[in-house]
Amino acid sequence: MAGVSQMPFRVLAFRMGAGLCPTELISAQGLMRSSPRTLRYLRYDPEVERPYSLQLFGGEPEAMARAAAVAKQHGAQVIDINMGCPVRKVTKSGAGSALLCDPLRAARIVTEVRSATGLPVTAKIRSGWDSAQKSYLEVALALEEAGLAALAVHPRTRAQGYSGSADWSVITELKRRLRMPVIGNGDVRSPLDARRMLEATGCDAVMIGRAALGNPWIFRELLGGAPPTPKERCELVLEHFRRHLEHGAVERLAVRSFRKHLGWYSHGLRGAASFRSEANRLERAAEVEAAARRFFAQAAGEPSPDAEREVDYRAAFG
Repeated sequence: MAGVSQMPFRVLAFRMGAGLCPTELISAQGLMRSSPRTLRYLRYDPEVERPYSLQLFGGEPEAMARAAAVAKQHGAQVIDINMGCPVRKVTKSGAGSALLCDPLRAARIVTEVRSATGLPVTAKIRSGWDSAQKSYLEVALALEEAGLAALAVHPRTRAQGYSGSADWSVITELKRRLRMPVIGNGDVRSPLDARRMLEATGCDAVMIGRAALGNPWIFRELLGGAPPTPKERCELVLEHFRRHLEHGAVERLAVRSFRKHLGWYSHGLRGAASFRSEANRLERAAEVEAAARRFFAQAAGEPSPDAEREVDYRAAFG
């Protein structure tokens, strides 16, 4: 998730019980060239992030292999290949969900990356390019033959983006046809949804995206833990912000990039709309601390009927 699954958020998710937290999308071309900007995405906490899964995107097998080798040098323990991103700036280079149209090239990428690193390789796919080209089974079988360690599937097509409903029957079929572990993804908004997916599809694990935005406690709840108390919510938001500041290079830019997190953390709480309006004007770290303490100390977790529409997830999902 762009601008979300950076080291500070991954650390929180691991602490809350997540089993695997891949990095945000990292360009194979940028990593292959050791671009300073790209290398900043590689920062991780070796004490917490076990295993450290680095998510690559690219369309050229040789470039992906060279980039994966650089990733291994920087500590990567799992290489996760994105074959599902629907964003045009990714697909126009033959990467992301464009690979669903070329199963042989997708498989070759897996083969080359495995050969270059010796690391486990995972991938995420969608059900296909569009309703007329649902290639998920052909792609998955080719990836398994190439030695993929596990496959995550988001059962929407590239054309759907994040609209409509995820077709969980796709996950069911893949689990029935494949030997490797299958990870289900799509329309899991709560621990109850995750349990329903496990039972309905037989998948080996569940991947959570949007439901974790502003709610890292969902991983704890999935393991039977309690939801956050108001005090815990406030303290964790502030801890996330401080880690985010340390992770960033410039205070003003770090504050601005954290505004979206404040919006997600306030989702469903009393006074959230007013708080988001205030948060979008904050410029200094001290202002964020004061505003967050004031809001989260008084907010009550009572979602409004249209709470889902109030939150804009595009910053994370393109």
